[in-house]
Amino acid sequence: MLISLSDLGTSIINLMGNSDEISETQEAKVYCDKSVMILLPEWKGILGRSLSGPRAISDFTGLKEREITEVCKRYPALINPYYLSLVKEKNDPIYKQCIPSKEELSDDFGQEDPLHEDPEHQKRLGVPSLVTHRYPDRILFRVSNQCAMYCRFCTRKRKVGDVNKQPTWKEILQALDYIRAHEEIRDVLLSGGDPLMLNDVLLEKIIKEVHFILRNRKNSIIRIGTRMPCVLPQRITPELCAIFKRYHPLYINTHFNHPNEITPESRRACEMLADHGIPVGSQSVLLKGVNDDPQVMKELMQGLVSMRVRPYYIYQADPVKGTNHFRTRVEKGQEIYRAIRGHTSGLCVPTYVIDAPDGGGKVPAIPSYIQEITDEKVVMRNFEGNLHEYPQIK
Repeated sequence: MLISLSDLGTSIINLMGNSDEISETQEAKVYCDKSVMILLPEWKGILGRSLSGPRAISDFTGLKEREITEVCKRYPALINPYYLSLVKEKNDPIYKQCIPSKEELSDDFGQEDPLHEDPEHQKRLGVPSLVTHRYPDRILFRVSNQCAMYCRFCTRKRKVGDVNKQPTWKEILQALDYIRAHEEIRDVLLSGGDPLMLNDVLLEKIIKEVHFILRNRKNSIIRIGTRMPCVLPQRITPELCAIFKRYHPLYINTHFNHPNEITPESRRACEMLADHGIPVGSQSVLLKGVNDDPQVMKELMQGLVSMRVRPYYIYQADPVKGTNHFRTRVEKGQEIYRAIRGHTSGLCVPTYVIDAPDGGGKVPAIPSYIQEITDEKVVMRNFEGNLHEYPQIK
């Protein structure tokens, strides 16, 4: 008997004929008949019940279906039930991060690729399609184009969720060849989309190959950028942690933006990673109406540390087309940084940075780096000593 299930994300459904092989820790749903058994892990089941169509989002929010349809034509939406359950009221900090808004279409300021991540915008020649090689010794490697929740402020709004831009295995192999050929690369950041949208088998295949290439390079590490501990913590399982543990040194960079995202489920996920010896850091994006308040940001940083997650960066929101309504002025970020520094443990203090437009790299937003602030722009000096301009919100 043939059983067909829609492919959730890039996941491969495991076909198993022996019920003894089913891990209880996956808390799986099982569908079976005499000849075949389909194992659906809990996280895939949750993902399968996500809101994605305009009608479903309209029913939940009360927004006009026509408006949501127009937004989703350009910028896909998907909100899984777990993250949706964190919404307490309309326009609260969780709602703003996940619910499509007509402002995304009216915000025409900025660029689709302001950080020059795509190969045609990079300074180096011959960089394959899935790689951003900005810094001398490290690269970003996009292995997925999908997420468990599409953040409305995403830097990669131009491509995430687009089924025509999902990485192919041929492209992944080209990226691996690039890492192999460039011996100066010692740090590989797997990114997306969200790498943890891949099933365990495919994800381990990629990690294993990267680890093999880097094994003899001095001080080599692998990092994985994922919002799963925050937006779908059920994805973090003992099986997944065991995979990560096989390829040390491996780090997880996750992404929390508000104290309301710290829940028993997200705490369990982060502590499970830590218990398996996997260091976890978190980056946050400074977002208007979400966390642009010193007390909110301090509470978030303290909450992260309480579940063994090290605050890493606070990013100034990138000038990405369709996200201008999320941006704050740089002075607000400096105000928040000053309110955190000295008012809580140093362990709770992340670095406030601007990812300089035109591929300038991350620049600490502190006086020794910021050269000039006017009503129109911020002039900064990056790690190479070059000047870059960041446009102010009007």
